[in-house]
Amino acid sequence: MVYQDPAQLDRVFHALSDPTRRAMLKALTEDERKIGDLARPFAMSFAAASKHVRVLESAGLVRRRIEGRAHVCSIEPAPLAAIEEWLAFYARFWSGRLDTLEALLLDAAAPTASPTEEQES
Repeated sequence: MVYQDPAQLDRVFHALSDPTRRAMLKALTEDERKIGDLARPFAMSFAAASKHVRVLESAGLVRRRIEGRAHVCSIEPAPLAAIEEWLAFYARFWSGRLDTLEALLLDAAAPTASPTEEQES
């Protein structure tokens, strides 16, 4: 079981709440990228992209290293495992609820014997 620090989950959900950061994170699944490369598809400045990367870093989703003047980013998947575990709890919860609902609906839809049929038996 992955330890789920509530403050850490909040940071990860906050980081993932922005479509630009989600796209940057997805790009990092392919390979490491410089911040300028992450900024390019959004026509944003290095400074704006760097702010997004800082949010991803604070959530633990991205690691940044400096090579000369370049800031190279790579993905850190561990926080996503905690999110997956958090979501799995609710998936099990709703699956159980839907299984119960299905059983109730099947029971309600099942033909019942009329009182005259029961007496004939």
